[in-house]
Amino acid sequence: MMKLLSRFVFWITGWTMKEAWPEGVKKAVLIAIPHTSNWDLLYARAAFFLMDIPVKYTIKKEIMVGPLGWLLKGLGGIAIDRKRIPGGKKQTYTEAMTQMLKNSDDLVIMVTPEGTRKAVKRWKTGFYHIALGAGVPVVVGYLDYKKKEAGIGPVIYPNGDVDGQVEELKAFGRTVTPKHPDKGII
Repeated sequence: MMKLLSRFVFWITGWTMKEAWPEGVKKAVLIAIPHTSNWDLLYARAAFFLMDIPVKYTIKKEIMVGPLGWLLKGLGGIAIDRKRIPGGKKQTYTEAMTQMLKNSDDLVIMVTPEGTRKAVKRWKTGFYHIALGAGVPVVVGYLDYKKKEAGIGPVIYPNGDVDGQVEELKAFGRTVTPKHPDKGII
């Protein structure tokens, strides 16, 4: 049903798909860039349903209750339980997502590295550390509002050069037009 609804959304709004999910990649951290509008979620989720990518995104366990929790779960939400780990400290989101990927045979977790819909000079790099720690690639999912195109961009395998590899990803992100260009990737 979600695939049919997604096809309708793309048809009525004039959006198209470009590129496909990398063959053989069953586990990954998917970064959705650039993120400048609440509309990004609609088009990104529709695109991933159309590409048959079982994308998940994380959300606090406390929000995943009742009807809202059912809706969020249906759209790919997975609850993060920041339980205490040995030593008494709470598990970070990065640690929890790394562990989820390590324990799964088939999981794609979507994050927005900007951490906001505003323009930022520095991305949050948790996505990179999750991929590095879990031994999975970072895959770029993008929305180009000028072309009305959703697709898959570069795939990188983290090698520890956080600044260099993040700059590669940002360079690609600068080639697509966000909903609000003034809030795009700096």
